[in-house]
Order: sequence, then structure tokens, then C-alpha cells
Amino acid sequence: MTACIVGWAHSRFGKLEGETLESLITKVAAEALEHAGIGPEDVGEIVLGHFNAGFSAQDFTASLVLQTDDRLRFKPATRVENACATGSAAVRQGIRAVDSGARFVLVVGAEQMTTTPGPEIGANLLKASYLPEDGDTPAGFAGVFGKIAHAYFQRHGDQSDALAAIAAKNHKNGVENPYAQMRKDLGYDFCRQESEKNPYVAGPLKRTDCSLVSDGAAAIVLTDATTALSMRRAIAFRANEHVQDFLPMSKRDILLFEGCEQAWVQALKKAGVTLDDLSFVETHDCFTIAELIEYEAMGLAKRGEGAKLALEGYTAKDGKLPVNPSGGLKSKGHPIGATGVSMHVLTSMQLAGEAGGIQVPNAKLGGIFNMGGAAVANYVSILDRIR
Repeated sequence: MTACIVGWAHSRFGKLEGETLESLITKVAAEALEHAGIGPEDVGEIVLGHFNAGFSAQDFTASLVLQTDDRLRFKPATRVENACATGSAAVRQGIRAVDSGARFVLVVGAEQMTTTPGPEIGANLLKASYLPEDGDTPAGFAGVFGKIAHAYFQRHGDQSDALAAIAAKNHKNGVENPYAQMRKDLGYDFCRQESEKNPYVAGPLKRTDCSLVSDGAAAIVLTDATTALSMRRAIAFRANEHVQDFLPMSKRDILLFEGCEQAWVQALKKAGVTLDDLSFVETHDCFTIAELIEYEAMGLAKRGEGAKLALEGYTAKDGKLPVNPSGGLKSKGHPIGATGVSMHVLTSMQLAGEAGGIQVPNAKLGGIFNMGGAAVANYVSILDRIR
């Protein structure tokens, strides 16, 4: 049985004044059901992706989805978490529910981060690392990726030009994304140069190399392929793979992102396609160094040569394989629990030809990579429109 996405919804990302975690969840849940053309009574199961880790005083949040409509009362609802890949973990659990017989599954991802004081934000995010090794890292999780960037530079040379190119590309793409937190084309020169507005944050990473602290939510409705083909739209999962790696970076060569590599290998094999068949990719650019290493881990470039793709425009929106036409986490924002669901919504919009200003022409097949921690939780989806 092939699971399909038949409805979706996406909030704006950013610092959302007047919103609560509950309001973020219930709004996108209601909109996704309406977009799918079904009612709350049709839902067989609910999955909520919510990282929390201290961002919300309200824990045990699965039942917040039921606040959307009284008709959702008594539906099975579960919250899942897998660090920054929490949203994709929720999607995968939703697919399993469809495979187990649920006719319609509502998957929601949400996070409210901006109401948390700055020092606490850093402490909460650092919980996605291995605390015995990284718990005292200056600059929190940015410091973890700062160490990764420093090690990459030591092995392969200074890649500051490539990181700036990735940041500039994603900010340029995000200008046309109405859901993005930062809709401003910063330009390569601004991203490349240290300045008062773009200081170094951790190691060789500047502010423009780091994703944003965000509030936001996204939702999808899943069903089986037979049901989906009778509906208005059907975006099928050609593949959905999950690979979990060791948490301590000391147990891995962190510059290889081997879990990412393995997830892509499995997904491409399952889908029966190659990277050349993809129309675009949405990938996890929590930091620009992550996107650079992901180019290599997914097989677009040899190890140490990913910079060429960024500098030569291979991954630009009008390049051979557009990467992050949405603007990515860098421009769109990164509300932890919502990110993976957001990637699936925006990929579905591309394949349905409903992506507006960020539309990739003639998009036929979309790839998604979402990771939790430093390439610890690795999820790859390959989506194809069948109706």
C-alpha cells in the first residue's frame, strides 16, 4: 500500500505575536482537513510532531490537536519527537498508520520558540546533542556546527565562499515564499563579509550561516493510494526512509554524514530512481555547512568537492538540481517540530504546481532530507504526483 498526501496547510514562520502553541496547531489542522475535502469525523488517527525540550510549559501535547474540532474527540492521537527531524518522524508514523489500515491520518508539526528567553533557547537546542561531550559547547548548537565547519575547513580548505553562496541562494529563494520568516535577498557580499550585522557566531560560521529561531506549524492529510486517486490531488510517497546513527560525534566521522548518505541510498533504491531524476530537493540547512556536507552525502559531489555545486550554480533555483527552492530553513525559519512537515507541504505544493513564486518549472519528482541533531536522525522522502 502506498501512502499519499491529499491535503496540506502551512502557517507563516517567524515571531508570531498573539499565537499560542495550541492556536498554531489547531489552525493548520483545520486548514489541512478543509484542503483535503474531508471532515474531522473522517480522521482515523492523529500524529503530532512537537520537539518541546523546554520551549513550551505545556507538555503532553498530542490532545491539543483535538481542540481543532469536537468531532476529533476519542480519535487516537500520539506525539512523536526526534530532535530537528521531529516533523519527519511524525510523517513516517502517519504513513505507518495508513499502512495499518487508517483511512485518513492527520499529521501536524508545530513549535513555539520565540517566547523563550535567548539563553534558554540555546540550552534547549543543545539537548539535541550528546551532552556528555557537547554540553559545555560555547554558543550552544551553533557551536556544535561551528566545530564541524572548522574540522571541514581543516580537511578540505577554507570554504567560506561556498557557505556564503549557499546562504545567499537560500535567502534569494525565500523572497518569494509567503511562509518564510526572512523574505530578503541579502546578496552574496553581505553573506560573505563579517560585519556588525553579520558577526561570527561560532567558529567560521557567521549569523547568515545559521537558521532562525521561529514559531510555526504545518499539517498534511495522508491516505492510501486507492482512496487518494478518487480525490482532487494525490502526492505519493515513492520512498520514505529513516536511518538513525550514533548520538556521540566521537563515534563517527562527523564530516561524512553517513546516516544521511545511507538514507539517500535506501530511498533512491526503494523509489527506483537516481538523483538525475529529481526535479528539486528540500534539504536540512540548519547551518550552511550542513547543506554543503549534504551535497556530498547524497552523492551530488565527491567528498570535499561540494563547494563547486554552490559556487557554480548547480543547486540554484535555475540550476541542474535546485536545492531549497523554498529558501530552506535558512530563510524560511526552523520551528523544530514543524520543519519536517513543512518540507512535505512545500514539496507537495511544487508537485501540484501550486507553489507560486517559488515554483520549480515542470516539477515531477521531489526529494526531501530532514535530520535531527548532527546527522543522527536522518529521513529521506521521495514524492511523486499521481493525481
